[in-house]
Order: sequence, then C-alpha cells, then structure tokens
Amino acid sequence: MDMQVYEGRLKVFLLKDISINSVQEKISALIDKALVQNERMAAFHQKISYKNYCFSGFCPVESERVYRQDKIYTIQIRTIDENLMNYFKEHLINAYTEEMKSLTMAVRRIKKIPISRIYTLTPVIQKFDGGYWKEIVTLDEFERRLKENLIKKYNNFTGEKCDEDFDLYTHLQFDNKGPISCPYKGITLLGDKITLQLAQNPMAQELAYMALGCGLGENNARGNGFCGYRYL
Repeated sequence: MDMQVYEGRLKVFLLKDISINSVQEKISALIDKALVQNERMAAFHQKISYKNYCFSGFCPVESERVYRQDKIYTIQIRTIDENLMNYFKEHLINAYTEEMKSLTMAVRRIKKIPISRIYTLTPVIQKFDGGYWKEIVTLDEFERRLKENLIKKYNNFTGEKCDEDFDLYTHLQFDNKGPISCPYKGITLLGDKITLQLAQNPMAQELAYMALGCGLGENNARGNGFCGYRYL
C-alpha cells in the first residue's frame, strides 16, 4: 500500500499563558475536544489502539519557558490516516479550550523521498514496569522495543505482516543528558530525545516515513515522539 503522511499546520490563539511543561497536555485537550464532537470519533478516542497521529509543541519556541496569552502559535499535527486529517480540518478549526482557540489549518502531504535521519522534537516515551527504562532494562531492550513498536503500528495500519529482519538505523544517539519529564494524567512520565541515522533499505525507509505521521514510541496522541527529519 502507498502510505502517505499528512501534515496540518494549525494556528492557535492563546487565551491564557501556558508553561512549557504543560504544552503537550493542553494541546491534546484541544484535539480531544474536536474528537468528542462526533460519536464515531469519540469511540476512536476512547479505544485503546494505535491512533496513527502525533503533534508538535508550539512554534515559535519561547525562550522564557512560557507561551504567552494573546499570541498566535502554530502546531503541526501529522497522521497517516487521510480520513482523520479531513476530520481535523473540518472540526479542529472551531475547537477551543480555556487556554486556546483554533484559527486556521493548512494541510499538505509530506514528500516521500529517502530520509537520512529523524530526530524527536518531543520526548520519546517507552513504558516499562517500574519506571524509567535506564534503571530497568538494557539499551538493547530499549532499541528492540523502539523498532517493534513501529513494526506493530505498520502491521496494524496496513493489515500486512512486514518482514522483521532488517536494520532500521545505523546509529542511535541520545540528545539529552538526563530524562525529560512529561506530565500525563496526573503522573510524570520520563522520556528521551533521540536521533536515528537511518538505514537505506526499503523497510527502514517506509517505517521512518510512517514515524513522521504517527510518532516514535508510545503516547503519540499525547504529543510524544513527534519527529523532525532530514532528507538524503
């Protein structure tokens, strides 16, 4: 199947100041508000499954760790599901919460040409029983889970079963010194920012392209694992 990644650039107007630590939580509240407007989408939102979308923080980035009331920011929302993007296009532009109000959204397709690297702009989360992965499992296990998670998303979306015998990347680099905290449903999850130098085989390229649309790791519908990319 010819997978496509769609990107919506949503402009929002802030009704209150938002601190940098709660950005992902506040943006997901806005997206959730749009999803619950429709019975079918509300069921999709409630269901425990791969959501196949992810989103960035606010742009431009504020240096003082607070996003300001009465300013306009852009959020990138990406998905591999064209119907979902069409839904967002129609329903997100009228959504608002106590903190922000949507204005406009422009949608484009991300070009599918060879990618040299992807890097997370929001922390990648992998949940292991007992807390932060570095205290519990090896790097090998972390890497295995990262690849396995993408394979599962791919199989789930395409209905195919991809051959798992391939290298996804040639090098993985951690871009943070210590874990990054992400508030989530009253608890704090710990994540990392990573860069993957991608392998140039067809499956690695397909999964990396898909990751642009649905994020790396877990909690993508809460804004984790959103990726930037560089073409070859």
